[in-house]
Amino acid sequence: MRHVRLLSETIAAVTASLDLAEVTANVARAVARALEADACFVYAYDRAADELVLQAVYGTRLDEAAPLPRMRPGEGLTGYAAREREPVAIAADARSDPRFKGFEGLDEERFESLLAVPILDRAERLAGAMNVRTAAPRAWHDDEVELLETIASQVAQAIENARLYDRSRRRVTELEALARISEAVSQSLYETETLAEIVATARGAVHAATCALVLVAPDGLHVAQRDGEADGGDARLLELAARAPTDEKGALAVPLVWKTRTIGALVCLRRGRFTAEEQTLLGSVAHQAATAVESGRGVMRELVAQEIHHRVKNNLQTVASLLRLRAGSGDPARALEDSVDRVLSIAEVHDLLTASRAGEVDLADLVHRLAAMLGHGLGAEPAAAELDQVEVPGETATAVALIFCELYANALEHGGGDVAVRLARDDGGIELAVRDHGPGLPEAFDPHASLGLKIAGALARDDLGGSLELTSADPGTLAIVRWRVA
Repeated sequence: MRHVRLLSETIAAVTASLDLAEVTANVARAVARALEADACFVYAYDRAADELVLQAVYGTRLDEAAPLPRMRPGEGLTGYAAREREPVAIAADARSDPRFKGFEGLDEERFESLLAVPILDRAERLAGAMNVRTAAPRAWHDDEVELLETIASQVAQAIENARLYDRSRRRVTELEALARISEAVSQSLYETETLAEIVATARGAVHAATCALVLVAPDGLHVAQRDGEADGGDARLLELAARAPTDEKGALAVPLVWKTRTIGALVCLRRGRFTAEEQTLLGSVAHQAATAVESGRGVMRELVAQEIHHRVKNNLQTVASLLRLRAGSGDPARALEDSVDRVLSIAEVHDLLTASRAGEVDLADLVHRLAAMLGHGLGAEPAAAELDQVEVPGETATAVALIFCELYANALEHGGGDVAVRLARDDGGIELAVRDHGPGLPEAFDPHASLGLKIAGALARDDLGGSLELTSADPGTLAIVRWRVA
C-alpha cells in the first residue's frame, strides 16, 4: 500500500507542472519520504554535452558556491547505472565502492547505502538518473528497486515534457526578441537607440552576461554598443570580433554582413557554450543589426546630402544677389575683387562646417581664417585679435563672414593696415568689433552711401536680428556688430 501511495504521489508530482526544476524537486521529495530514505538526487541527461546534470536534491544541502554537479554516463555509481541501463544497489559503505565519485558541496560522506536507477524514455533512450540514500546501512529489496524503476519511467516523460515546454517557451522568447528588434530597426532613425535595443534584447534572449556590437571604422574596429560588462573589457570584445565567426566555450562572435561586405560583428559572452538554436537566433539578430546600421547610415547620408544642397543653394543665391548689387557699381575690377572675397568667405564657412560634427561653426576660428586670407591678399600685417570661442549655426556663420569681410576690408583700406579685432560673448548676446587706427569717420559720413556697408547692415539686421554701428574712435574707426542669441 505504501508503494502504491508513492506511485500515486509521484504521478501527481510529475503532472503538477511543466517546469523541470519544479517537477524534479517534487519527485525527489515524494520519493525520499515514501521510501523512508534520507536523501534523493535527480539528474537529467544533457545529450549535447553527454552529461548528467543534477536537477534536484532532497535531504541534503547543496552549496551554492560550488559548481553544479555534472558527470558523464559511467562516472560514479549513478553514472554507472545510467550507462549500463541497470540499477545499482549498495547496502553499506557506498563510499568504498571503486565506482563511487563524490562532488564538492553535496555532503555525501554521511550516507551509507545507495540505490540508483537510470531514467529511460519510452524508446529506451537515456533521459537521466536518480538515486536514494540513507545515513544508516540498509538493504534494498527487489520490490523497492522495481518501484524506483517504475517511478523513473514516469520521471522520464516529465523530463521530456518539461524540455518540450522549455523549448517552446524559449522559441516564443526568441520570436518576441526578433519582433522587438525589427520594430526598433523600422521605427527609429537614430542608430544609437536602435543598436542599444538590439544588444539588450539579444542579451536577454540568450541569457548572456554581455552582448556587444563591434563595427568597422576607418581607424579599425570599435565597440559601437554594449550591454553588460565583459571580462577583459573592450579589448576582449574587439579580439573576438576580429576573428568572427567564432564559437568557443563562453564566447560567440557572429559577423555582420551587408550584401558582400563585413561591417562588424555581434559578440556575446556567458558561462558555457551557446546552443545551436541560440546560434541561429544570434545569426538573425546579426542580420537585423547589419540592416539597422546600413539603414541608419543611409538615412544620415541622405540628411547630410539634403543639408549640403540646402546650404549650397542658399549661398549661391547670396552670391548671385551680391554680384547683382555690385554689377552697377561702376568699378568692375573692384566689384569682381570684392565678390571673390565674399565667395571665399563662404567657402571658409563650408570648410569649418565639414570639419564640425555638431553642425556648428566656431566664429573665433572663422574670423581668424578670414583675417589671414584678406590680410594676405592686401599685403597687410596680421590683425591683433581677442577672440572668444563662440559656436553658431552655419547660416549665422555665413552672415557673419560676409559682414566681417566688408568691415575688415574697409579697415585695411582706410586705417593704414593697423587693425584690431575682438569677438566676445556675454549672457545675452555676441559682439564682433573691428577697429582701425586711421583718421576716423569723415564729418558728413553716410553709411548708406557705401554699398558694402549697406549690405553689411542689412545682413546684421535681417539675418542676425542685430545691429551694425560705426563710430569714430581715438584714433581710427570702430565698427561693432551685436546680436542676441537664445
